[in-house]
Amino acid sequence: MASFRLRLSTVATGTMALCTALMTFPDVAKAVPSVVPTGVTRYSPEKAYNSFLLFSGSDNHTHLIDMNGHEVRQWAQAGFPAKYIDPALVQGQKGIIGLQLSEIRGDGTHKIPGATAGFRNRTFGYVDWSDKTLWEWGLQSPESNARQHHDWARLPDGGTLLLANQNRSIPGGAKPVLDDVIYEIAPDGKIRWTWKAGDHLQEFGFTDSQLQLVTHAENPDYLHINNMQLVGDNHWYRAGDKRFAPDNILIDSREANFIAILDRHSGKVVWRLGPNLPQRRRSEPAVPFAVDQFVGQHDAHLVPEGLPGAGNLIVFDNQGEAGYPARPLQVANGSRILEINPVTAQVVWQYTGENSGGPPWSFYSSFISSVDRLPNGNTLIDEGMNGRFFQVTPTGEIVWEYVSPYSGETPGSSPGKTTRSNWVYRIQPVPYGWVPSTVSHTETVVVPASDPEK
Repeated sequence: MASFRLRLSTVATGTMALCTALMTFPDVAKAVPSVVPTGVTRYSPEKAYNSFLLFSGSDNHTHLIDMNGHEVRQWAQAGFPAKYIDPALVQGQKGIIGLQLSEIRGDGTHKIPGATAGFRNRTFGYVDWSDKTLWEWGLQSPESNARQHHDWARLPDGGTLLLANQNRSIPGGAKPVLDDVIYEIAPDGKIRWTWKAGDHLQEFGFTDSQLQLVTHAENPDYLHINNMQLVGDNHWYRAGDKRFAPDNILIDSREANFIAILDRHSGKVVWRLGPNLPQRRRSEPAVPFAVDQFVGQHDAHLVPEGLPGAGNLIVFDNQGEAGYPARPLQVANGSRILEINPVTAQVVWQYTGENSGGPPWSFYSSFISSVDRLPNGNTLIDEGMNGRFFQVTPTGEIVWEYVSPYSGETPGSSPGKTTRSNWVYRIQPVPYGWVPSTVSHTETVVVPASDPEK
């Protein structure tokens, strides 16, 4: 069986990410009941792909749960995101995850004038099942703080890729910005490669007028790159398309509505989708169709080899407020999951609320969120702003659903007011075999209370 893509959810520092999102587009509020169910609300074990799930909750802790919502492990720290490490990358050792290990305190060098929030990750590292720290990095960075945000990746040679921020001026920029930077860090903590987004603005597909808006953006977090992963093994590269070299890096920019692949050696953009695509249609067309405008997207990645749809790009299309100029919120149309052939730019599968028999807005998260293809062909979705996780079949049947019970103070609240939320940035499916053999799990049917046949 193919291994899961190494990923997960988040929060500790992720709190700062949400704060940025809320300040960037303050009208993301969605009407919800004052009381909502939490835990597992629906579960068909025979139709679902069964595994553990890992995520950092709004309580700033990281949780490992089974399919019935039972917590089997908790870590005191959160990640941005937290992810499990494939034992193949750590000499077969199970139970290792990556987390934010310490936080910047006070108004330190992570701040920049005009920024609505600073990402406060001081050190990132790996811990084992017993909470022993195996590796920690951050004080060695150019700013003595890791400032890692939104993503990271463990490398086969023991190194680490970190997506981080730097306060810097960019070519043509009107003022210093919160620029996105990628560090490749050797096992001994030394930086062996650095990539800075602001040095590649001419490669992202902006028109001249858009580039003026980008370099004079009011929000210092002007690109807000929220995803960074290795392209990974794929049949496009094996057929001779060098753009999809496994060690190249795939990123996406929420603020600028583009997804891109970076050449690992030159740092140049070698493949791109967006930022300027045809407008989304008012009604969803039948697949396949030419990809139309995604907005404020998250978690773009190629489906790993061995999984249904391998080699296709899958992405959570939030349809939030983003772009240069900004496209307005698309609340009535809801969010989408898009599976795209990256060579033809054709959408070959999509999911909207209508696929599950609901209106388009029954599936909607204007910010954060994630998506994973599963080995049985189902798709695991994190509707992040509502703390709702669910698994759908290729036809859109919901076969598992869970609402996070872990809440915390909501960043971006009005002055003098304290509000709480259960939002979750990203989730990660975890194979049963990754945990120690003494850890048990359950797979008990859960029938929705509203099911007329209950």
